[in-house]
Amino acid sequence: MHPAPSVILFSTLSGAGFGLLVWLGIGLPAVTGGAAFGLFTLAYLLAVGGLIASTLHLGHPERAWRAFSQWRTSWLSREGVAAVACLVLMAAYGAGLVFWGVRIALPGWIGAALALFTVLTTAMIYAQLKTVPRWHHWSTPALFLALMLGGGALLAGQNLAAALLLLVAAAVQVYAWQDGDSRFARSGTTLATATGLGGTGAAGAPALRAFEPPHTGPNYLLTEMVHQIGRRHARRLRSLALTLGYVLPILLMLAPFHPALTALAAISHLCGILASRWLFFAQAEHVVGLYYGMR
Repeated sequence: MHPAPSVILFSTLSGAGFGLLVWLGIGLPAVTGGAAFGLFTLAYLLAVGGLIASTLHLGHPERAWRAFSQWRTSWLSREGVAAVACLVLMAAYGAGLVFWGVRIALPGWIGAALALFTVLTTAMIYAQLKTVPRWHHWSTPALFLALMLGGGALLAGQNLAAALLLLVAAAVQVYAWQDGDSRFARSGTTLATATGLGGTGAAGAPALRAFEPPHTGPNYLLTEMVHQIGRRHARRLRSLALTLGYVLPILLMLAPFHPALTALAAISHLCGILASRWLFFAQAEHVVGLYYGMR
């Protein structure tokens, strides 16, 4: 699918922001006053900044509020409701820490659960799509949640937890790449099954193929749903994403603590996840590509 910059920024930044809110919600680190203000500001800048970036991909951003009404059936709507509920509750929880130096545990734990649910709903927007076999798998929500918790732990200064969680996320990421490469073929979807013409012709006849493209020029489906990336380019980006997003941050987290190393680890991690998110969309093959001979 077309890797839109707005959605890449949204899924990367908001995941890190809500991940940091999870750790703050459970009281790690145990901060108050100015330190709490700084961490909550960072979390909200990432989470809200990502949500704002996501609206840039909408044809009519002014109508985004309508998505909240479909929470019974839409993961996108549930994401919006959960995100707003989390941000409002965590603002009240954070105010107690910043202005009064008091931590009320229950709102923090509920806010942390809402942050987890928000990222889960984001992942399910993609995982529910049977038309994109690479996404339609348990590894999609598992990766989103592992990255959220690992990235949040990194930003919260929980070095050991960050290293362990990013190691788990790296394993899920590698599995998602390797298994995802053959997932479309294993789904059994072909031009023959899509058109219902699989039984046409005598036994041993050549495989069904399109006579001409359905359109003489680009259209919405080609612009949004079909994107091709070279295997060599994909391998390089995977190596870059793995190195910056996982290996370097883990090594820095295991080194003796220093604020500069933590900042470098966070920057490296976000850059690596941006690259992996680009691949997440660029390599997601929609079945509609079969009609255009782009498989």
